Amino acid sequence: MTILIAAMQDLVLLLESSKTGWKTRESLKGTHPQSVTFDPRNPNRAYCGTFGDGLWKSDDGGQTWDRIGKDAISSNDVMSVSVSRLEQGNKVYVGTEPTALYRSDDEGHSWQRMSTLNNLESSKSWSFPPRPWTSHVRWIELDANIPDYLFVAIEAGALVQSRDGGRTWIDRVEQGPYDTHTLTTHQKAPKSLYSSAGDGYFESFDYGESWKRPTAGLKHHYIYGLAVDPADPHTIVVSASESAWRAHSIEGANSLVYRRSVGDDGGEWKAISNGLPESRGTIIAILAANPINRGEFYAINNRGVFCSTDTGLTWRELDVSWSKEYLSQHPWALAIRED
Repeated sequence: MTILIAAMQDLVLLLESSKTGWKTRESLKGTHPQSVTFDPRNPNRAYCGTFGDGLWKSDDGGQTWDRIGKDAISSNDVMSVSVSRLEQGNKVYVGTEPTALYRSDDEGHSWQRMSTLNNLESSKSWSFPPRPWTSHVRWIELDANIPDYLFVAIEAGALVQSRDGGRTWIDRVEQGPYDTHTLTTHQKAPKSLYSSAGDGYFESFDYGESWKRPTAGLKHHYIYGLAVDPADPHTIVVSASESAWRAHSIEGANSLVYRRSVGDDGGEWKAISNGLPESRGTIIAILAANPINRGEFYAINNRGVFCSTDTGLTWRELDVSWSKEYLSQHPWALAIRED
């Protein structure tokens, strides 16, 4: 059984596959979910960060939620949450607006602020364009290979990293991404970082000391969603648009999905349309890879939920109940669990 949790614009949508089709359930209505993740060591546990309503935790696979961290996390605007795949005790990291990072070593019962993040030199220039007086932690990536290595994307201003669980930090490098939206590491590609950013697509093979920007075939350079095939670190899908307005505004939405496989056509990006909605009117997609099934990707946008089982070459729309309300909503996050 496949279970998806999607952070919609003002609710969490739970999708469960069954022999008779997909079952859907709404929760956390009236909140503004920003990030969702499953606990890799406890598949019934999930976390959700919301803009305005803080951090939530589920112990029944997303059926019900409880507010946590209210007394320890100083902001109600929780923009990102991530759980370690490698360590016993499952460290949980949470990022907020204004920019702050918190860590829990006991599954969210208590929290410690990683305050040294805000001492970085680049912090003086962090600023989120729609709210230029502030910034936030858009993404937290815990390394797939080394415990206590973590990478934090500030929107906007920096991609920074810590190699001791958030106690000390390495600031952004000059040629690195400035406005990372999604970052991933890969178990089969140690030291590799993949970044989808407002300033383009970036990849590094030395833990961010140097960066490359493969752009052949990529005609849109505002990149948001990103997923890498867990079975093949050379197969990547991203969602892209001409600008932030074209990506996120329902009035001007115009976006598409690109695919790149290093072994194909010299590694050029190819725009993918087979089975996906037309670009015009489509808010930029959130992408995720199934951690278990080889070559399986999911995409969610205002038009619906889509799946590819052939490494992103072709897609099909899932037969899920998609209300008229969702057609004007902007999904912000997607998490996948396979039972």
